[in-house]
Amino acid sequence: MIGTGTTTARNRLISPSQTDAEPRVITPFPAPKIMDLPQFQGEHKESLYWGTYRPHLYLGIRARTPQSLMAGLMWIGVKDGNNHLRHVCKHEDDLSAYGWGKHNGRDYGHQVLVDHGMILTTEFLKSKGDDSGYGGDWAVRIDVQVDKSKWNEEFGRDAQLFFYLADEGGNVLDVGKDNLNVRKSSLLASGSRTDIGDWQLHLKSTDDLKLHYSGFHTPHFHNLSDLVEGNLASQTRKHGQAQLSDSSDDSPNVLAFQIIGGFPFTTDIVFISGTDSESSRVEERVNSLAVDFQVDSESISVGKAAVGNLLGGIGYFYGQSKIALSRPLNDREQVDYLSYWPAELYTAVPCRPIFPRGFLWDEGFHQLVIWRWDVHISLDIIGHWLDLMNIDGWIPREQILGAEALSKIPAEYVAQHPTNGNPPTLFLALSGIINALKNNEFNAMDRSEISLFMERAFGRLEAWFQWLNNTQSGEQMSSYYWRGRDNRTILELNPQTLSSGFDDYPRASHPSSDERHLDLRCWVLLAAECMHSIEELLNKETKPGKNYGSTVKLLSNLELLNEMHFDDAYGAYFDFGNHTEKVRLEWKELKAGHNHATRQLVREVLERPVLRLVPHIGYVSFFPFMGRIIPSGSWILEKQLELISNRSQLWTDYGLRSLAKTSSLYMKYNTEHDAPYWRGTIWINMNYRVLSALHHYSEESGPYQDKAKAIYKELRSNLIRNMVHNYHQTGFLWEQYDQDKGNGKGAHPFTGWTSVVVLIMAEAYDTI
Repeated sequence: MIGTGTTTARNRLISPSQTDAEPRVITPFPAPKIMDLPQFQGEHKESLYWGTYRPHLYLGIRARTPQSLMAGLMWIGVKDGNNHLRHVCKHEDDLSAYGWGKHNGRDYGHQVLVDHGMILTTEFLKSKGDDSGYGGDWAVRIDVQVDKSKWNEEFGRDAQLFFYLADEGGNVLDVGKDNLNVRKSSLLASGSRTDIGDWQLHLKSTDDLKLHYSGFHTPHFHNLSDLVEGNLASQTRKHGQAQLSDSSDDSPNVLAFQIIGGFPFTTDIVFISGTDSESSRVEERVNSLAVDFQVDSESISVGKAAVGNLLGGIGYFYGQSKIALSRPLNDREQVDYLSYWPAELYTAVPCRPIFPRGFLWDEGFHQLVIWRWDVHISLDIIGHWLDLMNIDGWIPREQILGAEALSKIPAEYVAQHPTNGNPPTLFLALSGIINALKNNEFNAMDRSEISLFMERAFGRLEAWFQWLNNTQSGEQMSSYYWRGRDNRTILELNPQTLSSGFDDYPRASHPSSDERHLDLRCWVLLAAECMHSIEELLNKETKPGKNYGSTVKLLSNLELLNEMHFDDAYGAYFDFGNHTEKVRLEWKELKAGHNHATRQLVREVLERPVLRLVPHIGYVSFFPFMGRIIPSGSWILEKQLELISNRSQLWTDYGLRSLAKTSSLYMKYNTEHDAPYWRGTIWINMNYRVLSALHHYSEESGPYQDKAKAIYKELRSNLIRNMVHNYHQTGFLWEQYDQDKGNGKGAHPFTGWTSVVVLIMAEAYDTI
């Protein structure tokens, strides 16, 4: 194992570094930023300047710059007989479908939103001509239809859309109010910015539309729907009509346009940059973008939807993370925190309504899909993540950057703990890219840029590996345990391990430094294998104390692994720790303030825990299998195949359960209100990794090759069939799937790591 010590002490985190007066935890990694590489500048950077980079909105556009000009769509929908303004993606809006059915991550996107009888089709298109300003022009086409079987005409015969522009930089926006008439002129608004020059916003439609507007001056951009709702409410009280006021605050930096039209209608909204140039050809460019949309009427497959919504969910964020320096003993205690340096992040997101921000452990799975689609976008995203690294090699695992991101998250999850890690899944994607490089799957220019990226990234990847290897190491050589478990809790049935990504998955009942977490050991092995591959790619000499090849040999030593984690009786791999199975939740009267008693569900331990293997079979048990550590001729491989295919444990007709039915914590609540999460339901990212290993063993000569092949075919078929059925039935891909009936559960549309279904369909697995 490389290195030994830890960096968990509070004084270590806040002591000044040698190079900077700032506390270490908020001191950037002292190396050139990856995003400063020439390959991420120039044409590449400009081509990605505008995009649908506000994934938490049904339709939101911004530039990849901190003080951006932003655009967004709102509309009035009807639910339970009442009008509701739609803007931010919300489960409670109860849309029966939405999401990018097609998106290429660069200049085109197509999505259909179905809202209680109203059907909105939105398309996004970008164009860069000789006359354009920086970043080019863009257009949005909005087509509004109505399903008469679901729409009561008492709700109205008109659709009401609201399209807005907001300038985060505070630049004044000018409304084209003198000509706000579709028949006479298409100009809605204009303005000027230092990045793109003068610009204009136009509306083009052949339908009979009515327009109203309102201008606002505000320093806040995370609650723009409140401004529109307030203006509509005021106008309704004064005039009895829900129409914007056709007036503006002084020096408005937000303009909202109300577009009213009878069903059905189509309108194009076109943004033209660089209108200050003498040859700007504004009218010609507006007309060109307005006719460039090609509507594809063919039904969109699940695979297209998976890739499209993943790419369409890429966002741009800018702000400062909050870094916790203490862990509260109770809900009333204040958490001390520092602010990270201001930083930007270009990233895919797991789920637009629930998780519209960057998650480190999700991102590696996202990139398994994205690098195969567009390796330049993928490297751009990975580079942004690695540039968030501090001087110790730590990256905050959840990125809550800026007011819009902050507005979507409960306060208790905001502060990031610098002692806690996260699965280094970016190494999964980097391994895939390196293997594709070895197999000559890239052209000469791409090969050169990938090599330059790896050269620049190597120091950061090395620091990340060292941080993980050192700070998460266990008491015994080559053992590891996730920091961050609460050993004081009296409310949780099994203290959560949020840093592992598996949240409530059963670990040792009593957290301690004696724990050995099997999954973390295998993640470190994966990282070491990738580091070794990058060393070979770059022809780097092995440094003293940083021999990745030796670390790979140590952590893939089957005898040592079995000694620490294998149970002969079960034929399974387990965590190790201070554990008892005799734990339950019981209702008890607890004293609160002023001698007031309250009834709470409290953890009760019925026997003394002992150091032992933790006997819960589930996803964690198969990490050695997923990492292909087990030899193809070993009897242990046969045991893994038997456990996977055992219907009384993990196997279902819809995919593999996260936890075996035989586990004492199977589908158990962890607290009074915390429903089971990783305790039985089916997750696609882990099923993908199991399938990848099954595919590997089905091609390796050995006594269990045919068995691996048969299980692989059936599991792959079950997963695809169920996900396609769910998608066509509900219109969504889901965070997880029910193990008994196969129906989608949790957050939706979840086209983060669930999108790896497209790789399952393509049988695209990486050689680790």
